[in-house]
Amino acid sequence: MSSPFASNTEHNRSGLLPVSNAPRDWFAQDGQVDHPGTGRKRLTNFQRICYLLSIACSLYGIVHLSGRIHRGRQSPPDPQQYTRAGPLSPNESSDVCPQPKALFPSQHAELADGLDGIFADETYKLKAYKALAGAVQIPTESYDNMGPVGVDERWDTFATFHEYLEKTYPRVFETLEVTKVNTYGIVLHWQGSDKSGLPVVLAAHQDVVPVEPATAGDWVHPPYSGLYDGEWIWGRGTCDDKSDLIAGLESIDALLTKGFQPKRTFVWAYGFDEEASGSQGAGHLASYMEETYGRNGVALILDEGGGAYGHLYGGDVIFAVPSLAEKGYLDVRIELTTKGGHSSVPPKHTAVGLLSSMIVEIEAKPHDLALVRGGAAYNATQCAAVYAPEYPDRLRHLAHDAIHSDAALAELRDALVEEFPRFEAILRTTQAVDLIQGGVKVNALPEKVSAVVNHRIAEHSSVSELKAHITNVVLPVAARFNLSLEAFGGNVSAGTAGHVVLSDAFGTGLEPSPITPMGESDPYQVLAGTIMGTIESARDYEASGVVVAPLLQIGNTDVFISKDSLDTRYYWNLTKNIVRYKHLRDSDRYNGAHTVNEAVRAEGWIESIRFFTKFILNSDEYL
Repeated sequence: MSSPFASNTEHNRSGLLPVSNAPRDWFAQDGQVDHPGTGRKRLTNFQRICYLLSIACSLYGIVHLSGRIHRGRQSPPDPQQYTRAGPLSPNESSDVCPQPKALFPSQHAELADGLDGIFADETYKLKAYKALAGAVQIPTESYDNMGPVGVDERWDTFATFHEYLEKTYPRVFETLEVTKVNTYGIVLHWQGSDKSGLPVVLAAHQDVVPVEPATAGDWVHPPYSGLYDGEWIWGRGTCDDKSDLIAGLESIDALLTKGFQPKRTFVWAYGFDEEASGSQGAGHLASYMEETYGRNGVALILDEGGGAYGHLYGGDVIFAVPSLAEKGYLDVRIELTTKGGHSSVPPKHTAVGLLSSMIVEIEAKPHDLALVRGGAAYNATQCAAVYAPEYPDRLRHLAHDAIHSDAALAELRDALVEEFPRFEAILRTTQAVDLIQGGVKVNALPEKVSAVVNHRIAEHSSVSELKAHITNVVLPVAARFNLSLEAFGGNVSAGTAGHVVLSDAFGTGLEPSPITPMGESDPYQVLAGTIMGTIESARDYEASGVVVAPLLQIGNTDVFISKDSLDTRYYWNLTKNIVRYKHLRDSDRYNGAHTVNEAVRAEGWIESIRFFTKFILNSDEYL
């Protein structure tokens, strides 16, 4: 029987001694002949020890190397990133989640402190609450089917709203340059003394989502009451978005009262159909501002959106989550025409059945999940893994390894979806079949049927990739039933049993937004520093620190759920620096937006006024 060491020297690549010289009797005495006639002597004890050490070292190297390959690591963990056992303190730095410096006005420190005192005064608070309540009481609803301004009378409510704003804030509307765009769009221009600096734009919208009549009785207080019950201000718009609009006007008025004159120019842009298409409001405002300030003529745009701030991951660390990017958008209409006839002699598949087969196939083939290094979801995950007091250990460790390991990155992607189901919507292009039409009578075969599939396009994808995907999914179904297919203006396949057309349903296709840069010298740092400074200087601040963790805006108005796109999609030509953020604690929204019992905690809303005021002062000084 051959020995396990019996292989030729040329096959031994481990660096061991030649296996042809391997010892046969480890316990023989030194100097004894191995086998008669061979002339070879047994190894000395010293040689045996050296030989064993050589084997042991080689085996250790092989096992260690295979372990590194198995784990997919290209370099050892960096202990400076964060500990494997737990999170870093918010006061410690991290390369994977760099934090801004908390910013406080220096040149206008006395002014800022004085305004903080005013904002804390009960008389001032009640006056501000009344201003917001009055704005809520005017039902500035916008609908998807509204006609142009001047044609559709439903826009007239905004004239009433303008009268209210001008009456409530006469100092603002008399001091700043006021421009009305397309009748109801408002631009407030506060000219700075230094005309060389690019202006800062703060955006909000005047309109609100309509109240579903069937749910009006479900409200604790009537939806347009604006009631202040001693803790909450109730009504549609208290969270989205009259709270930001009124807080902005309060901050301007407070600064004007104290005689503040900015060096930098500031602009407020208020659209009036953000909850519909934005075309009548922000669409016209964007054209006006591009004509006025030029392409790339704005330093920074701050709009509503992002997430709240608060103890999002337990413990005593506050997370604030502005959004630096938005998903794209496309509604795809699937329209099918077939031969009609009497229902008493139906074909094997009616048009409704054929369309249903396509819908089933679409839902069976969702878009791929992707977690991309440097993307918003990846960055937010790294911030949570580094700083969150309560975060799954598995995700924390995978996030650490995913910095360098593609295998860990893929595992992290799947683990995020498993642990937090909302990542299904964050990491992929979503698709939802929301509208369907077909048939006019029970005894008549439908000749034309259609469905509309709503898509929110992931940051790593595009409109063209989405169109290719849905075309490739529908094509085999069309071929199976002998249907011709036309996709987005091009003929794809022939068929004689019917015709399928894929199209942009409403002409509103939108690519994923550019990502706002976060470099040390970028305007984002001023905003992020202001967020941190405002939170840390609040009178009720109790935390070990603040972490600013930017994320992806997947719903375009609320962090996770929404219907429409933000007005900022119209502003891309003005600047690459667009941030969506609403300075409210998560606990200061009673039931969120776009639903019954929309309400804002009054004391928490005062923090929005403080934030806007400090943002203006910090931008004037540091930007």
